[in-house]
Amino acid sequence: MDSSHIRNFCIIAHIDHGKSTLADRLLQLTGTISDREMQEQVLDNMDLERERGVTIKASAVRMNYRAQDGNDYEINLIDTPGHVDFAYEVSRALQACEGAVLVVDASQGIEAQTLANLYLALEHDLEIIPVINKIDLPSARPDEIAQDLEDLLGIPKEDMVKVSAKTGVNVGDVLEAVVKRVPPPKGDFARPLQALIFDSHYDSYKGVIAYVRIVNGQFSRRDGLRMMSTGIPFEPVEIGVFNPNMKVTDDLAAGEVGYIATGLKTVQECRVGDTITLRTDGASDPLPGYKEAKPMVFAGFYPVDAEDYPNLRDALDKLKLNDASLVYQPENSQALNFGFRVGFLGLFHMDIIQERLEREYDLDILATAPSVEYQVKLTNGETIVIDSPAEMPDETRVAEVLEPWMKIQIFTPDTFIGPIMELLNKKRGKFVSMEHLDRSRVNITSLLPLAELIVDFYDRLKSATKGYASLDYQFDSYLPDKLVKLDVLVNSVPVDALAMIVHREDAYHKGQRLVSKLKELIPRQLFPVPIQAAIGNKIISRADVKAVRKDVLAKCYGGDITRKKKLLEKQKKGKRRLKMIGNVEVPQEAFMAVLRLDEEE
Repeated sequence: MDSSHIRNFCIIAHIDHGKSTLADRLLQLTGTISDREMQEQVLDNMDLERERGVTIKASAVRMNYRAQDGNDYEINLIDTPGHVDFAYEVSRALQACEGAVLVVDASQGIEAQTLANLYLALEHDLEIIPVINKIDLPSARPDEIAQDLEDLLGIPKEDMVKVSAKTGVNVGDVLEAVVKRVPPPKGDFARPLQALIFDSHYDSYKGVIAYVRIVNGQFSRRDGLRMMSTGIPFEPVEIGVFNPNMKVTDDLAAGEVGYIATGLKTVQECRVGDTITLRTDGASDPLPGYKEAKPMVFAGFYPVDAEDYPNLRDALDKLKLNDASLVYQPENSQALNFGFRVGFLGLFHMDIIQERLEREYDLDILATAPSVEYQVKLTNGETIVIDSPAEMPDETRVAEVLEPWMKIQIFTPDTFIGPIMELLNKKRGKFVSMEHLDRSRVNITSLLPLAELIVDFYDRLKSATKGYASLDYQFDSYLPDKLVKLDVLVNSVPVDALAMIVHREDAYHKGQRLVSKLKELIPRQLFPVPIQAAIGNKIISRADVKAVRKDVLAKCYGGDITRKKKLLEKQKKGKRRLKMIGNVEVPQEAFMAVLRLDEEE
């Protein structure tokens, strides 16, 4: 098709503002999917995506549309993830488009992810089409939201499309706006091939399937190709477009969106953001913006049943085939035996992976408390990177510990500024700025340690603001602080899976709370069990789980007191010997207690 009749756009929005529902209506309206094949969230392939109502993987679909001007257009829609953990995938998908439909809920208004994705779209110089969704709700405020968007974007409110994706009202106007306002792709057929990979997945028969936008040049299925960042050559198994299922074509040209079945066996060889070119006479420079996705949050995954270790390894291998950002390596814990140290993009990504392992591979998993990557400067001048408290060197060798800090933006009604500031102070946050978005909403920018953010910050923020605040965050820098390793000893044996890295000022209180919590959770033995929290060699808190008492004096009905003393002494010796060889089982709930420490403040 003539590239002047091609339109490439994506839909961006905050979570649950109706992005996938609008995509469903567009597919129905253009006849891409028949009513018989239609189901809710048709572009979300995973059951988990449907249940949680959130897009986890990007997807693309080609629609053919006859506009009111009588011309036929090829419209490529790229549906992007909405969660902040997948911001890199969103940025690559935006680079594959010329326009973005910005969906805003008519009752909720502008929220954190709305603005974060909007700024990303503006950075990529995309044409923005504001769409106000859910106008059928009783609480909808379409005129008020339109005014807010006009103040933010400078686009006249008369040009904004007001729709109800659920009922289908005015959805056709969205397609007309895309045709009229989104510019056609600028690609040059004559230049060497440059194809941007904006997503990929693994297929057991065709290898890695790369979702591509052809920026320049053209190619057929018989051409030899190569990856530009790794130099890996390959012959395409097949090429085609999404309609919405895969439809084989003979060639793809500049401006088009489609897929290439590469035959490669791992997603690491075909990374999101990379450029594909011809093996011979290819482009000399890759497209800008490529970087490897870097894990921010780390946790230990251990099988509850030790015999499931090989099954957990196989399950992680299979998940990695579809998720290049997943990083893991074997780990051995004294308390939990064999498992894996797994790296994630964020806490939501960790939650999704854990649920997929348990659901799709029928595994019972114990996850340790999440931690972040620290940079530790040693006294000999060396710097090491650790992602587990167990790797922390001895305190005498540590000169300085640097932790990752995030730049966070909180969008909230101005009535909740006080509780939010209190929460930020409690979590070691540093206030940066505050700006008023409209008459009643403010944007608070702050710096916060990632370690404080990942545990329960979002839940506490929602509680403090009655659910009205929304949050967006991005990595800022590594900063030094007074951080120490808090060890937990059960029966004088350190339990590495319960260790954590904390701020020195919080160490005493956290140690005290953790010891008290473990005292409730660890079952009583036939001997007393001391539970201690320690920093280095210094014990900062202790509690004892009392022994289960057996009444050895029950058979002494009378007689001399020395008989009773003799029996009690015998019992004491037995318990001392038992304590030396006794092995205390630490229950699963104890490891979860580390996560819930802050809830009890």
